[in-house]
Amino acid sequence: MDKRTEEMPPGVAALATGLEAGLAGHARLIRRLLITLLAGGHLLVEGPPGVAKTRAVKALATGVEGRFARIQCTPDLMPSDLTGTPVYHPKDGTFEFMPGPVFNNLVLVDEINRAPPKVQSALLEAMAEQQVTAGTTTHALPDPFFVVATQNPIEHDGTFPLPEAQLDRFLMHVVLDLPDMGTERRILDLVEAEGQVADSAARVQPMTLAQLKEAQEAVRDVHLAPELRDYIVRLVMATRDPGLRAEVEHAVSPRGTLALAATARARAWLEGRDHALPEDVATLAADVLAHRMVLSWAAVAEGRRARDIVGEILRRVEPL
Repeated sequence: MDKRTEEMPPGVAALATGLEAGLAGHARLIRRLLITLLAGGHLLVEGPPGVAKTRAVKALATGVEGRFARIQCTPDLMPSDLTGTPVYHPKDGTFEFMPGPVFNNLVLVDEINRAPPKVQSALLEAMAEQQVTAGTTTHALPDPFFVVATQNPIEHDGTFPLPEAQLDRFLMHVVLDLPDMGTERRILDLVEAEGQVADSAARVQPMTLAQLKEAQEAVRDVHLAPELRDYIVRLVMATRDPGLRAEVEHAVSPRGTLALAATARARAWLEGRDHALPEDVATLAADVLAHRMVLSWAAVAEGRRARDIVGEILRRVEPL
């Protein structure tokens, strides 16, 4: 456990400890999972096969009380496979709604880009409004409700790229790379000692839903100074600069501004502060803003990436 973990509140510290015990070389992913959970948003994790995307979410599920469901996406998946469906009872001629796996506190949507557009769209209402409408009836989802979706960027056959409207529903988009040599060795040692690690993680007391709700309320109370709010707005407005019009077809919407403020609060709280700093905003800007930008065909053809543009904006826009 590192020093920053020791300074966290007990429930969150135990959760971080459990995640660290089962994941090697994923400190950044663990932080993003915690920040998104505390900010009350949803997370998209992208990376090549075998980098523990699914393992990380399953570890999170064991560290937080509540119901967990995993949806393995395939091209033949139907929206009702996620949201549920009315079941007819011939004995009395009535219909009863049978909730689908989305009616859980933590939902892992594995390989979301393998799901057809109808299924991806079925998540929109659930993620944005925490409810599902079946027929003429609207059903509330559990509170808290947290979706983590994963996708594999190296395969394109049988996949359906997420539309921009769906991407914008994710508070953050984390991109994972293959590990370096040192991390690879730690992964090997971790798997070799899997039994001991599992026993250690099992002894960690799961974070209760009451503790989670209390932590989320505390995050919302973290102070954002007027100057820091101006910094966030200036970063977002920089994506709409006329000078970027040749590269950025669609700039970041106000939802990006709100997301950057919420994640900055959560990171500050995890660092033990009651106020956010410019470093909180700058550290999270790429993961919060890049997936909300649509680059022009010319920029894509030149090999430009949205994350590169966000990095340039961070260097150009002064914090205060």
